Amino acid sequence: MNLRFVEAFYWVATLKSVTRAAEKLFLTQSAMSSRIAALEEELGVLLLDRRDKQFRLTTAGTRFLTYAQRMLELQREAKTEMGSGEALAVSLRIGAIESVLHAWLIPWMEQLRIEHPGLELELSVETTPILIEQMRRGTQDIVFTALPTAADGVRSRSLPSMDMVFVGSASLHRKRRYTLDDLAELDLLTFQRGSLPHVALLELFRAARVEPRRVHTISSVSAMLQMAQGGFGVATLPREAVQHLFAVADLRELPCDARLQPLPIHASYRSDPSTQAVETVMRSAVAFVDAWRAHREGTAMGRSRAKAPQGKASKKSMS
Repeated sequence: MNLRFVEAFYWVATLKSVTRAAEKLFLTQSAMSSRIAALEEELGVLLLDRRDKQFRLTTAGTRFLTYAQRMLELQREAKTEMGSGEALAVSLRIGAIESVLHAWLIPWMEQLRIEHPGLELELSVETTPILIEQMRRGTQDIVFTALPTAADGVRSRSLPSMDMVFVGSASLHRKRRYTLDDLAELDLLTFQRGSLPHVALLELFRAARVEPRRVHTISSVSAMLQMAQGGFGVATLPREAVQHLFAVADLRELPCDARLQPLPIHASYRSDPSTQAVETVMRSAVAFVDAWRAHREGTAMGRSRAKAPQGKASKKSMS
């Protein structure tokens, strides 16, 4: 039995669409249909119910799906056992929101390339709704988004959230601390309408019974940074995504009495019974983010401790 045909059927059944399965396996729809037809001929049964446009497996197709998954898993185990388990010489599609891109995505991908030089990556940077839809369609293997993907066969796990802060021009916004009333007098920049940061910002002002003058919605972190730097307004951005720019650009975090809601980050992925690549890459991402976050927190604590003894010493000298 040709396992390529078995793999074709597995993804058609999992994604509930011949078209989506063809997109995932980089095949034409006709080639995908031919593989399914050849498998049906070999088995002597129909696997797909083609009587109407609604996708439906036959009874035989439902039963064979269990065997298909087991055969693909057995193939993977055999390759690993026989020593050809360097199966990361594959192409993997990764999608991420721009906040993740500007924070830890590139350093992680650089490490991933060192760990698995045979891995070919295809990176897409999109908004959360687009990436979730791509994951549902099967055109992404792993996505890092602000919301988890809810779909059959897709697993999601939470990653450390990102603290959101107000960011403005260092030359224009010089106050030591800002209130919501102060910020309400300025133009505010946040992510696209209906996104978590946009909704959270409006709720923050609503809870304080403060009406902001204008709230502009922008889908690009880079655009918001440039607009904030040029004095167009004050942006709400993840601190980890922009903090490295404070020392080199005319930007600063504007401390505020009110705290913005952190931006949640979720990793969603669709496991593949024929390869361990997705799970391996996911473990790498989780380990990297944990180490990256621990390093940043340790660095911040180190700076705080370095300042503390100076204050104590000054008190002694004054007594």
